[in-house]
Amino acid sequence: MPADLIHFVRHGEVENPDRILYGRLDGFGLSKRGLQMAERSAGALATRPIARIYSSPLQRAQESAKPLVTATGLPLVIDERLNEGLNVFQGSRLSVKRILTEPAVWLALRNPWRPSWGEPYRELSQRMVAMAEDAWESVDEGEVVLVSHQVAIWTLHRTISGIPLPHMPNQRRCSLSSITTFKKVGTRWKEESYREPAADLLEDAIDLGAV
Repeated sequence: MPADLIHFVRHGEVENPDRILYGRLDGFGLSKRGLQMAERSAGALATRPIARIYSSPLQRAQESAKPLVTATGLPLVIDERLNEGLNVFQGSRLSVKRILTEPAVWLALRNPWRPSWGEPYRELSQRMVAMAEDAWESVDEGEVVLVSHQVAIWTLHRTISGIPLPHMPNQRRCSLSSITTFKKVGTRWKEESYREPAADLLEDAIDLGAV
């Protein structure tokens, strides 16, 4: 028998006082509030029959997984497929003024359907579906947790829901430390639930990982 459910958890708030798009850059760990958020998502899952925990290789994801690893005593499995989407703007700030005045930015934004500024949605979808399939088959019973990033989880949601992959980045329903749960019924995936254990901590949070 495979897993019963798989839970995709987004990382918590990152320490980012300069408000840059940190993407896959090293050295961006959780803020104090981000650590609280990670505790909230861990608390929402710790009493469930968790059998395996995966994480993106990025620091913020591994730190977000740590409270659940501590609570369950399970090892943390790192998988590159859970990584942040590639983004040409990482390491910089993307303001309205910059979008309006820099031709290089116009070029990067020329095709939002692919998108032209980063990893193609189709490729992101393929790696996330493959990750979900492997996670589902990785245990004989119980549930699996996978800590990842907003665009990766949202692209998987749209894939499973049969929604076109292109979208506006500011319209993603995937808040910091949120939990999106899926189940496989026969050969088809189904989204079971979406939760925001850290909802009361989101109002002033900085959320600028990627476009």
